Amino acid sequence: MSQAVSEVNTGAGTRSAPASPWASLAVLSSGLLMTIIDGNIVTVAMPAIQSDLGFSAAGLAWVVNAYLIAFGGLLLLVGRLGDLVGRKRMFVSGLALFTAASVLCGVATDQGVLVAARALQGVGGAMTSAVVLGMLVALFPEPREQAKAIAVFSAVGAAGGALGTFLGGALTEALNWHWIFLINLPIGVVALIAAVRVLDDDRENHRGGEFGADYPGAALITGALMLTVYTIVTTAEHSTSATLSLAAGSLLLYVAFAARQARAARPLLRLRLFRSRLLTGANAVQMLMIAGMYGFQYIGALYLQRVLGYGELLTGVAFLPAPVTIGVLMLGLSAKVIGRFGAHRALLAGLALITAGLALLGRLPSDGSYALDVLPGMLLLSAGFAAAMPAVTGLAMGGASEEDAGLASGLFNTTQVVGGSLGLAVLTTLAAGRAESLTDGGTSALAATADGYRLAFWVASGIAAAGLALAATVLRPASGRAS
Repeated sequence: MSQAVSEVNTGAGTRSAPASPWASLAVLSSGLLMTIIDGNIVTVAMPAIQSDLGFSAAGLAWVVNAYLIAFGGLLLLVGRLGDLVGRKRMFVSGLALFTAASVLCGVATDQGVLVAARALQGVGGAMTSAVVLGMLVALFPEPREQAKAIAVFSAVGAAGGALGTFLGGALTEALNWHWIFLINLPIGVVALIAAVRVLDDDRENHRGGEFGADYPGAALITGALMLTVYTIVTTAEHSTSATLSLAAGSLLLYVAFAARQARAARPLLRLRLFRSRLLTGANAVQMLMIAGMYGFQYIGALYLQRVLGYGELLTGVAFLPAPVTIGVLMLGLSAKVIGRFGAHRALLAGLALITAGLALLGRLPSDGSYALDVLPGMLLLSAGFAAAMPAVTGLAMGGASEEDAGLASGLFNTTQVVGGSLGLAVLTTLAAGRAESLTDGGTSALAATADGYRLAFWVASGIAAAGLALAATVLRPASGRAS
C-alpha cells in the first residue's frame, strides 16, 4: 500500500494512520515470531530440562502447562483491555514482560522458578498476541492490502513454529537448554525499541475508564478460560469423573460470565459480537483446523523420533519444508487467490488439502521413509494451511467492528490455543491407548507405536473434514455477495 499519512474513519472517530504501515507490520510480526518460536522451542528441549533440574514426568509437563494456562486464559481479557486502554500500550507492555520473563527462564536453576517464569511468559505472550490482529486490520483497511498483510503475518507465524523446533534442537545440542530462552533477549529488546518508535499511538481512540465497572466479569472469563485450558492439558493426569467435573466447572463459569455480561452496565464483552455469523463461524472452523494441524506438528515429530529414530536436530531439519512451503505460497499466492476467488473458496480449498494431507499421513508404516511417507503429506498440509489460514483470519476479523477489533483478535487467538490443546489431548490419548492395547496383545512396541500414530492422523483428518463441512455451510456467502 503506497500511502503516506491517511485518515481512517472508524466508529471511534478519525485518526491518523502511521506513515509506514508495512514497517508497523514488521514490528507486529517480530512480536508474534518470538512468542510462536517460544511455544515450540521448549518441546524439543524437555528431556534436557528434566535431566538438569530433576523434574518428575508429571512435574515436567508444567513447564508447558504453566505457559499455556496463563496464555490461553488471558487472551480474551487483554484483547478487550487493548480496545479500552490502547493496543500499542498493551503490545509494548507484553513485549517487555515476555522478554524479562524469558531471561528469568534462562537463568533458572530451580523447578519452581522455571515454572513461575513460564507463567509470566504466558502473561506477556497473551498481552502481545491478543491485540496484533486488531492493529493489523486498522493499519490495512483496504481489502486487498489487508489480505496481503494477513498473508505475511500468517507466514511469519507458520515459520515460527518450525523454526522453534529447529532452534530448540540446535541450541540444546550446541550449548544448553538455557539458551532456548536467553535467545529471546536480543530479539525482544530490538522489537521493543522498534515498537516504541514505529507503532502508532492509538490511546486517544480508546476509553480506559469503561473497564472499571466490570472486574467481576473479567474474573469470571479469565477463570473460565484458565480452567478450560487446565482441564484439557491435564486430561491424562485425572480420572474421567475428575475431568468431567472440571469441564462442568468451566461451563458454570461461562454461564455466569454470560449472565453477568447481559446485565452489566459496561460489559467487558458485548454479547452482540457473537451474532456475527462470520466471526463466530470462522472461529469455530479455525478451532477444528488447528486441532488437526497441531496433531501433525506433535505426533509427526514423535513418529520421526520414536519410529524412524531421528534425533532432535534432524527432526527440526525434517520439518523445515513446511514453513518454506507455507511462506512461499502465502507471500506469493494467498492474497492473489483470495482477491480473485474470495476468502470462502480459498478456505474450502485449503481445508480440503489439509484433510487429504492428514489422511495420507494415516498410512505411515513402522518401516517408513521420510521422503516417501512423511514429506508428501507434509507438503499437502503446508499448501492447505497457506490457503486456509489467511482466509479464515480475514473472515473472522471482517466480522468485527473497529471498536471490537482487539476483542476479536483476542478471541481468535483464544480459539487457536483451545483448539490446539484440545486436539493434542485427544489425539495423543488415542495414539497412546491404541499402542498400549496392541502391545498388550503381543504386537511389537515399534509396530504398535506406529499404528497408534496412524489412528491419530485418521482422527485428525476427520476433525479437519468437520471444519470443511462447517465452513461450506456456515461461512457460505449470502446470495448476491462476493465470496
